[in-house]
Amino acid sequence: MNFKELDPVLHSQLRLAIISVLVREQEAEFTFLKEQTNATAGNLSVQINKLKDAGYIDVIKQFRENYPQTICKITREGQKAFENYVKSIQSYLYTGKKK
Repeated sequence: MNFKELDPVLHSQLRLAIISVLVREQEAEFTFLKEQTNATAGNLSVQINKLKDAGYIDVIKQFRENYPQTICKITREGQKAFENYVKSIQSYLYTGKKK
């Protein structure tokens, strides 16, 4: 059996949820991600920074109507990492099944 290694950056429930939303939406505002993931603002912020540090997302901080706004965009590297993660999970799911 050949199990593929799981990406430790994405092998976190909240980081995987964030990246999953961004795969679908391409970009999302912080409050939207907070609503979609049911995360606290503090935890979401920490996990966004980890994804940013890994190069999986870009974070744009700006002002909109005098309020701070944080927008997260998935990078090409993040998209590829998500696809590889899904393939790795599939290697676990289909092990033992005859083709």
